Amino acid sequence: MIEPRRIYLRTDVWIPNNPHLPVLIYRNAAAYDLPDIGAALEEMFERNGWRLLGRGNIHRDFHYHSTAHEAIGIASGSAILGLGGRHSPRLAVDAGDVVVLPAGTGYARIRDSSDFSVVTACPEGQVPDFCRQMASFEIVSAIADLPYPATDPIVGRRSR
Repeated sequence: MIEPRRIYLRTDVWIPNNPHLPVLIYRNAAAYDLPDIGAALEEMFERNGWRLLGRGNIHRDFHYHSTAHEAIGIASGSAILGLGGRHSPRLAVDAGDVVVLPAGTGYARIRDSSDFSVVTACPEGQVPDFCRQMASFEIVSAIADLPYPATDPIVGRRSR
């Protein structure tokens, strides 16, 4: 059984983060020597009830989603991500790693290798927005009211 590292984040200036749910970090969720790590992550997310959002990259500007939790699978390369906001932790990630961000968690790509790419997914029924503004009372309330994911994107069972 894969046990994730858990990071709890506090509000960081304008980013609310999530006071109730931790960021989950799964190292080597998909084997780094697979011919298509992204495809393996996509299959894993779908099998565990998370809807694929696509392949791509991560924005360099800090932002958060108030309407969805998000799983980010590292399909190739490596990067340093900022988690929580400008005054919060930095996280090194490599191909095969997965970071699960609860709604409200700020993040950005700080540095990356030239071949860095990600696969993203969210729980069924959730659609992520793109927030780059101070969290209002309504946004914080929406984050608090968002249903907890029914399954974990990596292990499938409920992820609390």
